[in-house]
Amino acid sequence: MALHSSDPATVYLSVWARVTDFDPADMARALYEDKDLIRILGMRRTMWVVPTDFAPVVHSSSTAALAVPQRRRLTKMLEEGGVTTDGRAWLDNVSSETLAALDRLGHPTARELSAEVPELAEKITLHKGDGSLMGHFGASTRVLFQLATEGLAVRAKPLGSWLSSQYRWSTIENWIGAPLDVLDRELAQDRLLGHWLKVFGPATETDIKWWTGWPVTNVRASLQRIEAVEVELEDGVGHVWPDDEEPVDPLAPHAVLLPSLDPTTMGWKQRDWYMGEHSPRLFDRNGNAGPTIWFDGRVVGGWAQRADGRIAYEIFDDVGAEGKQAIEDRALEVQEWLGEITVTARFRSPHDKELTSS
Repeated sequence: MALHSSDPATVYLSVWARVTDFDPADMARALYEDKDLIRILGMRRTMWVVPTDFAPVVHSSSTAALAVPQRRRLTKMLEEGGVTTDGRAWLDNVSSETLAALDRLGHPTARELSAEVPELAEKITLHKGDGSLMGHFGASTRVLFQLATEGLAVRAKPLGSWLSSQYRWSTIENWIGAPLDVLDRELAQDRLLGHWLKVFGPATETDIKWWTGWPVTNVRASLQRIEAVEVELEDGVGHVWPDDEEPVDPLAPHAVLLPSLDPTTMGWKQRDWYMGEHSPRLFDRNGNAGPTIWFDGRVVGGWAQRADGRIAYEIFDDVGAEGKQAIEDRALEVQEWLGEITVTARFRSPHDKELTSS
């Protein structure tokens, strides 16, 4: 349903882990030519790749409500950062000019947009609470983020390879041929939660609140509206989709290497049941997952690609001789698939750093 896209490589490595004979060109075609998939802001104000026809659900359930407070915050930043004395008027004017420039230019980069709309080249100076300098930020980054939050602008094709995080930009209407549909928020939340529970349930209220980024009152209301069924879990009360109460037959044990920020690793807030005691090594301080090794439905280790292209990995748990061989085979497969491409996780876990520094 949705793939994390804050790190561009995650999208491709997550699909490779699940699809036989996956070719990155197929993903690029779906994203940038056929546009069956789209990269948008979604849950927890982070980037996702989702089916284009599902984008209105993601936007209306999780992103649209952020537009007004985000605009208010940016207005204050512009005034306190020395860009203007009237942040609201400045932002209204520059937003309109930026959208008009996107229409004229097609799919420009932020640099090309700044040449067309000079205000986008302004630097915003931010200070910490104690008055010390936090840094300088380009107005283009903030304005484009705002337009993306409002569902008006979208990241188009990257400048480089599928590893690149430098994107061209487009209006959403030019990109998909129509404005993004605006759905009733409750309806959109119910659809999103229903889809999510069918894949990730059973899940606790804490899991759902964390994954969606919604206030707990919205989570509870949506659970009630979709008539989710309560079940007992080791971590407390869980919830499943009404037609998903029957036990599932276990699969044969197999090895999987998932990339950083993979949606399965990031699927739940309460992770002990599949992570054991490994979370501190495999997640960074901000809760971003590093590359993980799975065997028999649980995380048993971590992996990384070194600068010379070799896949390094460490198995933390006893998986037996069969498990070790399956993991080794899978590591060789991903190394062969990557070939001369070297992937470095954008958000690096402690274990990732250990493997690449040794």
